[in-house]
Amino acid sequence: MDNSKRAMILGTGRAIPEKILTNADLEKMVDTTDAWIVERSGIRTRHIVEPGTPLSSLAAEAGRKALEDAGLAAKDVDLIILGTVTGDMKFPATACFVQTLLGAGNAAAFDLSAACSGFVYGLQLAQSLIQSGVHKHILVIGGEVLTSMVNWEDRNTCVLFGDGAGAVVLGPAREQRGILATDIGADGNFSGLLYNPGCGSLNPPTIENVQEKLHTMRMEGREVFRHAVLCMTRTMKKALKRAGLSIEDLDLVISHQANLRIIEALGKRLNLTEAQTYINVDRYGNTSAASIPIALDEARRNGQLKQGDLVGLVTFGAGFTWGSSIIRL
Repeated sequence: MDNSKRAMILGTGRAIPEKILTNADLEKMVDTTDAWIVERSGIRTRHIVEPGTPLSSLAAEAGRKALEDAGLAAKDVDLIILGTVTGDMKFPATACFVQTLLGAGNAAAFDLSAACSGFVYGLQLAQSLIQSGVHKHILVIGGEVLTSMVNWEDRNTCVLFGDGAGAVVLGPAREQRGILATDIGADGNFSGLLYNPGCGSLNPPTIENVQEKLHTMRMEGREVFRHAVLCMTRTMKKALKRAGLSIEDLDLVISHQANLRIIEALGKRLNLTEAQTYINVDRYGNTSAASIPIALDEARRNGQLKQGDLVGLVTFGAGFTWGSSIIRL
């Protein structure tokens, strides 16, 4: 890709709720144990919002930090893309609330629904818009308040999820930096393996539907695990091929932090070294669309990623959806 047509990451940021929910806390809520949770997921703690905290507050905080890191003002942003399935309301788009909170009055704003793949989907869209010259500075956010749709009586799912938001500011590339290649995909044939059946036009919110907990998520864990590993392996290889690179060229791979066992299985399939594999799922749990931008910001700020490094992002989510991106920072 012509460097003048490429988008690069100008800044990153994240917002993590202060409240921590430990496995010991969950032992008091459902029939589970710390050992059971760690063995199956690798998760030890997760951060959760206080009741009544909207996603927009987390998303705006992450966006504000990303803008500060980029050295830009809110007025410089042309577009805000928010990847989420847990917006403040059904409408308007939560990205519009974020725009107001940031004071980004020059920006268009919309939400993007691709579950855990939402941030990577947003990256590809933003890259294309900058490449075309339509926009110059785009704020891409992945954020979730997943605790708002968790069934706290289902030990198979409630132990997995946390809340948070991460953001990047994209702008025109300079030097040899930027997004080198992307790949996204979907297969709706598997939509029934991971979904939230309620509160949409299919099952509108009623007393009966809420009593049946149709507003909470459903997941067939084993099937999701299997497809996640297969799809993330495939999409990462596609993106690498498009970039003209091999897995050995990557300094770090940040995969969707859904489950430590999935990350380990993906690492084996891609022949990743321990040094190439970023893991924070043990501390944050699965934050869906927020997991990759949170990890990306964390890795930049703790020194595991520096300017010029090659990083691979790869994700998988409900739909099924998947995606990957190869970036030189």
